[in-house]
Amino acid sequence: MLGLPSRLQANLAELNITEPTPIQKQAIPHAMNGRDVMGLAQTGTGKTAAFGLPLLSALLRMEGKPAAKAVRGLILAPTRELAKQIVDNLRSYAEGTQVRIGIVTGGVSLSGQENRLSRGTDLLVATPGRLIDLMERRSVRLDETKFLVLDEADQMLDLGFIHALRQIAKTLPKERQTMLFSATMPKQMAEIASAYLTDAVRIEVTPPGQPVDRIDQSVHFVEQGDKMNLLIAHLDAHRTEAALVFSRTKHGAEKMKKVLEAKGFAAGSIHGNKSQGQRDRALNAFRSGELMVLVATDVAARGIDIPQVRHVYNYDLPNVADNYVHRIGRTARAGRDGSAIAYCAPDEIGEFKAIQKLMGRDIEVAGGEPWMDFGAKKPQRGGRGRRGGNGHGGGGQGQGQRPQGAGKPARPKRGGRGRGRQAA
Repeated sequence: MLGLPSRLQANLAELNITEPTPIQKQAIPHAMNGRDVMGLAQTGTGKTAAFGLPLLSALLRMEGKPAAKAVRGLILAPTRELAKQIVDNLRSYAEGTQVRIGIVTGGVSLSGQENRLSRGTDLLVATPGRLIDLMERRSVRLDETKFLVLDEADQMLDLGFIHALRQIAKTLPKERQTMLFSATMPKQMAEIASAYLTDAVRIEVTPPGQPVDRIDQSVHFVEQGDKMNLLIAHLDAHRTEAALVFSRTKHGAEKMKKVLEAKGFAAGSIHGNKSQGQRDRALNAFRSGELMVLVATDVAARGIDIPQVRHVYNYDLPNVADNYVHRIGRTARAGRDGSAIAYCAPDEIGEFKAIQKLMGRDIEVAGGEPWMDFGAKKPQRGGRGRRGGNGHGGGGQGQGQRPQGAGKPARPKRGGRGRGRQAA
């Protein structure tokens, strides 16, 4: 397949990966030829293999072992979850080879990571902050790094990693192969590309910012204080199907998880206040089916590759429209269908309009009525319209028009591709 070494092809066959996805089909040949690549593709389309297989192929051709503390290939990822997912995939592709794959992220012991790096690493997957910690302790060398990949580069910008990227790049050899992959294309991405890529091949298999067509999107216009009742009604309609619920805040995610547990749902949570061990255990329980509902902040918008996720709920709309695309990309993976339901309170209308503008299309209204045809002003903070920190309790009546059925939650709507359902 695509000129890959026989060992990698055999491993892919054992993983039932026999046909490349569009991004893989276009990116792998260029990457195998040593070209810099800028890949734009929706989440869940196989970007990890698109850069991972060429990297492994190049490393298999290299002789000897890496020097102490040296790294031959570096993959930077914005979150711990995504870094771990990348490593799991790469190790399955490289099964039976001598390629040594390592990972360094926050939330775990520095000393343990230093010990593993001391032996040298063929391919290292890292979050920028922890990598810099190790660089400052002189525990890792990047002067022999021949390959660099920036995965989900747009989220690195959202999380403020631009200065970390510059600091890391200064230590890398100028002669290297660099690949950048992203699901969206914010303006600053062009600056990143020009700074890190040389004569790059641009590959765009789908318009950036466009979610996969297999997801049925819908929105419910609902008062903030009525969201929890609506969520419970929706979750109750599919208790045997995995659902991912996004909260804007860590406190809100934890509170929501406890409310759902009290209502009899097998629920867990992952957010920035959780240790890495707690986050890993929650994800593993969700993946195994022990948990059916996982409540998360945007720390999980990328890095969750669990094909059985059937439903995504945007309980709180994200402040950054691009994050909506990444959130709903957690469903409809591996060729499956999915649904994405958004709850829009009166003071979230700005966020909702930004989401529709990003996608260039409308989202189907499944409940309530649009707040004054999207013309309602945001309620003043501190009054009756205040959304108090997380808004997962009662109260919080907005100033907009009360949606139909807000006090009596509607059942979730499936399948309808009615007006404006053109995404997700």
